[in-house]
Amino acid sequence: MIEFNNIKKSFGEKVVLDGVSHVMETGKTNLIIGTSGSGKTVLQKCLVGLFESDEGEIIYDGVNFTGMTEENRKQLRQQIGMLFQGSALFDSMSVQDNIKFPLDMFTKDTHATKLKRVDEVLERVNLVGSNKKKPSEISGGMKKRVGIARAIVLNPKYLFCDEPNSGLDPQTSMLIDKLILEITKEYNMTTVINTHDMNSVMEIGDNILYLKEGKKEWTGNSQDIIFSDNKGLNEFIFASQFLQDAKNMRMLEAKGKINSNGDIVK
Repeated sequence: MIEFNNIKKSFGEKVVLDGVSHVMETGKTNLIIGTSGSGKTVLQKCLVGLFESDEGEIIYDGVNFTGMTEENRKQLRQQIGMLFQGSALFDSMSVQDNIKFPLDMFTKDTHATKLKRVDEVLERVNLVGSNKKKPSEISGGMKKRVGIARAIVLNPKYLFCDEPNSGLDPQTSMLIDKLILEITKEYNMTTVINTHDMNSVMEIGDNILYLKEGKKEWTGNSQDIIFSDNKGLNEFIFASQFLQDAKNMRMLEAKGKINSNGDIVK
């Protein structure tokens, strides 16, 4: 669990985060959503210590991250996996060496033990046999899966994902969502995801924080969104008529008015 209280962050006179408090729950996909400039990226960077908040506290499973020494923060960061927006793979390294990189950095395991662990996570993301390929030889979706494999190779307690579906087609995006959700449950991690992908919000939104102009505007899950009367949230999530129609269908289904095939229940 990651709890943060009254997080404030400004750059000069620009207030980016204005007293944001929330709890990111263990074993759930915790989504941060909002329009561009709402503060979600800055919030995520504050949570991992890339930015220092001006006020407030961040607590990892009862341990105050805000008051930690840099040495203690380094130790905690070994329990954090990161999936970056562009995957951030090293182009000159093979898939195997990209995934093995955190093991080389943070463990004293033997080479054989490291390779065994690499094979384990490659199997988990359905990329068996891709060890020797270079990033330039694999698709965007495969790069994301390599990024996930690298993020979980140290068995982290916390997983941060920055726009994991950026640049992917809808079908591949759904596969990545499903994989992140499965891994979150399987490893019982606290997963924090910044996303603009509305399909992700509706399909894997266990715990959603909606930011608006640097403030917490709404919290809930994907089911709660369907019945939300928050004007800003509805305009953001259901901007198109297609999505509005989808919301209406889900509301009717939830109320037992229609079945999952869209047929009227008599």
